[in-house]
Amino acid sequence: MTGRYAVIMAGGKGERFWPLSTSRHPKQLLALVGDKALIAQAVDRLEGLIAPENDFVVTNADLVDATREAAPMLPPENIVGEPIGRDTAAAVACGGALVGARDPNAVFAVLTADQVMGDLDVFKATLRGGMDLAEKNEILVTIGIQPTFPSTGFGYIESGADFAKAEGVQFKKAVRFVEKPALPKAQEYMACGKFFWNSGMFIWSVPTLGKAFAAHCPVMKTLMDELTAYAKRGEIFQGLEKIYPTLGKISVDYALMEKADNIVMACGTFSWDDVGSWPALESHFAKDSGGNTLIGNCQQIDSRNNIIYSKDRLTAVIGAENLVVVQAEGVTLVCPKDRAQDIKKMVTALREKGSFDDLL
Repeated sequence: MTGRYAVIMAGGKGERFWPLSTSRHPKQLLALVGDKALIAQAVDRLEGLIAPENDFVVTNADLVDATREAAPMLPPENIVGEPIGRDTAAAVACGGALVGARDPNAVFAVLTADQVMGDLDVFKATLRGGMDLAEKNEILVTIGIQPTFPSTGFGYIESGADFAKAEGVQFKKAVRFVEKPALPKAQEYMACGKFFWNSGMFIWSVPTLGKAFAAHCPVMKTLMDELTAYAKRGEIFQGLEKIYPTLGKISVDYALMEKADNIVMACGTFSWDDVGSWPALESHFAKDSGGNTLIGNCQQIDSRNNIIYSKDRLTAVIGAENLVVVQAEGVTLVCPKDRAQDIKKMVTALREKGSFDDLL
């Protein structure tokens, strides 16, 4: 058996959770759900499956120290920072280099730092089964999540014929990846039963990933090879500093998953939440009699179906409905729940003004 590793991508900004999530303290470093930072939860989920010394984190260079503090169970050298963001294909290639420098034939999972999962035994069985198959077959494994509602916020994977069953988990050939759909199309996907949410989690061997990059995105194969050489010399940070500024941005979906024909999808049946914006917290906290989700030091009168977050100061709401109200980091945010996705637009607008950098 080859070695087994995990690469946790933790470079996101979490702008839809502003003002709590900022560039200096983004979502993955927050204990949004539970009492540990999301990055620490992502590592804890692997206990008994992958040893901490075989877990790598790829984050932003300016978040390395904070990430090491949030995930002290990992060796400090396993937390690596990209000097600039170049999207997920580069992060995956960097992870492949870190793993490949240790074991050129290893199998590794690519996971994310900002998702919340339940049914951890099922999650681990899914990873274990995927690793078994990736070890024996030249395949790119992705994890699809059984939809629970017709989401317009996730991409989808269309599943095809059965490929194998491993660890009690069904694996199917992946037919195609599709972008976030409009509601009628999402309802169609839900009804037909062949479409799964694209979780952004993957499993493959170092050689299979390298071969796929060579075939479909050669610049990423070159990046992976060059970073592997740097990592073997203990100079991964120098390699990133030198090479990353020369790269364009491309996601792993565009670089590989929408082009390759050897993709297998695990049918994920564990509970999964992308925790993409403030309304996602409603499913993780108890509501009061008015349907309000109150987190922290909050009081309300005659208000219904709001999400109110205020850990430090008292925030009082009267007669409001269907709002997100957040008091954090010296900022007060108020917006309708159905416009929570637009918080990212507000962050962009404030950044363009140039006078609010200390709050972003």
